[in-house]
Amino acid sequence: MITPKLLLLTLSLILGCISASSSSSSIPTASIQGRLRLPDPAASLNSTRITLNDGSFTTYTQPNGDFIFHRVPPGVHLLDVQSREHHFSQVKIQLLEDAMDSPKCIEYVYPGAPKQAMPHPLELTAHASYEYYEKRQGFSIFSIFKNPMILMMLFTGGMLFFMPKMMEDMDPEQKEMMQKQMEFQQDPSKMLTSMLKGLTGAGGDDEGDYVPMERKPSSKAGGKTVRRGKRD
Repeated sequence: MITPKLLLLTLSLILGCISASSSSSSIPTASIQGRLRLPDPAASLNSTRITLNDGSFTTYTQPNGDFIFHRVPPGVHLLDVQSREHHFSQVKIQLLEDAMDSPKCIEYVYPGAPKQAMPHPLELTAHASYEYYEKRQGFSIFSIFKNPMILMMLFTGGMLFFMPKMMEDMDPEQKEMMQKQMEFQQDPSKMLTSMLKGLTGAGGDDEGDYVPMERKPSSKAGGKTVRRGKRD
């Protein structure tokens, strides 16, 4: 036996469904369609995912690159091509309730780029291809000269080659000085010894040639002695 409460509940459910269907049918919708292309017409495009409003609507391209979104409500929608191989523009689509059949489309090559209007159905051509790997460079003889050790070896070899020629044009005194410097570089202890002798004032081998200078009385000192003598 059907109770009055059950009958009221059934009627309310039926009325709710009717109102929901009537409200959904009252909102106009439209279809957004377009095609993806590659710069090379002979190249094939894999099935690519396309989204509206960050995934609110999703579709995939057909083998020829066509795509379509059904039952898109009025408003502003952002179309993104989720391709891992090629870069496509973003498209902002505006659907007005009064003109659902003629959406306004604005293309952005990249976020923040200057906008430009484009017709509907959309024709999107890839701008560039993503490169995930770097090509390995082949062997080059010039890459050897980028090594600092090779450069140091070449500089040392050049100095050894040009040093004798430079010494041929030098005076005997300059040659002796150069030879002493080379000896000091080969034996650092000699360099330290000579530096210590210079600091302490020791003459080393030149001690026998060292002659103390006589101290002559200055004119001022002589003048003072003369004056003292006059006073005395």
